[in-house]
Amino acid sequence: MLLEVLLIIPLVIAVLSYSIKNRALVQWMMVAGGASSFVIAVLLGLEVWSDGPYEHSIWYVDQLSVYMLCIITFVALMVATYSVSYIRHDHEEKEIGTRQLKMYHIFVQIFLFTMLVVVSSNNMGIMWIAIEGTTLASAFLVGFYEKDTSIEAAWKYIIICSVGITLALFGTIITYASSTEVLGESSDALNWTKLRDAAPLLEPTFLKIAFIFIVIGYGTKVGLVPMHTWLPDAHSQAPSPVSALMSGVLLNCAFYGIIRYYIISEIRVPGFAPDLMLIFGLLSLFVAAFFILISRDFKRMLAYSSVEHMGIISLGFGIGGPLGIFGAMFHMLNHSLTKTLMFLCTGNVVQKYNTREIGEVRGMATVMPITAALFLLGALAITGSPPFGPFLSEIVIMQAGLSYGRYIVTTVYVLLLVVVFAGFMYHVSRMVFGEPTEGVTRGEIHKLSLVPMTILLSTILVIGIFMPEELTNILREVAKVVPGSG
Repeated sequence: MLLEVLLIIPLVIAVLSYSIKNRALVQWMMVAGGASSFVIAVLLGLEVWSDGPYEHSIWYVDQLSVYMLCIITFVALMVATYSVSYIRHDHEEKEIGTRQLKMYHIFVQIFLFTMLVVVSSNNMGIMWIAIEGTTLASAFLVGFYEKDTSIEAAWKYIIICSVGITLALFGTIITYASSTEVLGESSDALNWTKLRDAAPLLEPTFLKIAFIFIVIGYGTKVGLVPMHTWLPDAHSQAPSPVSALMSGVLLNCAFYGIIRYYIISEIRVPGFAPDLMLIFGLLSLFVAAFFILISRDFKRMLAYSSVEHMGIISLGFGIGGPLGIFGAMFHMLNHSLTKTLMFLCTGNVVQKYNTREIGEVRGMATVMPITAALFLLGALAITGSPPFGPFLSEIVIMQAGLSYGRYIVTTVYVLLLVVVFAGFMYHVSRMVFGEPTEGVTRGEIHKLSLVPMTILLSTILVIGIFMPEELTNILREVAKVVPGSG
């Protein structure tokens, strides 16, 4: 019942957003819906933890699913709160019209609905449809400002991701073909729990081919190199709250699809999936590090940072074992929270300075000191500096590499992290310090936006300093869903 209510909330808000003319009411309704969704996700999590996985009809929610649901709904709540002042400012400045304002609220809710379906579906076909649905819903948001650059980015996003999703469909079909002899030619052959239970009997060659298609297909949506080319354009052209949703939770949702197939593959052909993930992880880290160094647009820099962090998560799954899987799951949370903070900060910067160029933003510490502090601390966090959460998860993955004898991989991993830190902090320090850009008025762009950003920073700081025992236990249970991590 809780899951059904959770899925209905964004649809109801989408309908009301279309019907209600009072935009201020709609904005606060989104915040209330976000808060309600997060509470329900937590309650569902408590139920799953006490009674075991929830399975009904096409739905299946285990520890991994509920972990993802909590991340999605929490980030959505932060984004909804931030959007109140951000979208109002764009409307007041005539950047967007009333029609665009209405469409923003509708498509954000549809986008959230599709992501919730991805992580709660038990049918691999429905999960595929939902992941494609996230592309269609978010494409409208990428092209939200209706400028030539944003429309071009939206089309690029649709075309590249649709090609990727088509490849993932081939992987889904091949998985179905490998299971029909065991499960029969019925919907059960696409049922994830049935596939997991029947995995030891599935045809290994088919599973290997299927997983290659899945990693390339869903990896396109994740932003793994070399299928990442849509990501910098889409994330830089979308409104900052949408960029936060895309980087903070959409990439995780696509990765969730890979994880489900990774589990099946590891049961039948152990070692094949991790090796593939290791290759894509290192390649993504290397390419992202290079482009971060030469970045001129700070939103594109954050987009390449997302490519880097998806590479780190992929590396965790590539190393495998209890530590590697634990670190990868932990990093999914840390990246979601920290990257959401960073993109929300850039929303304030863009609206204050009216540019995305790193070279045109100076003196943030003087112009908007609170945003500057949040931005600087967020930058330290996202580059893996102590005492923030991402530092811990990156260290866990490093420990996994050393523990399992992956010395060369671990050395390359650490060196690339150092390169990213140097490049990223060089760009950020140029923006935060120095003489303020001429013609920019001093003062925070809007006070309400500081609330979700402060909550996000506080959360990653608490995780980094205290690492609550409850969170450790949750991560252990989530990691146990994956074979070889128990």
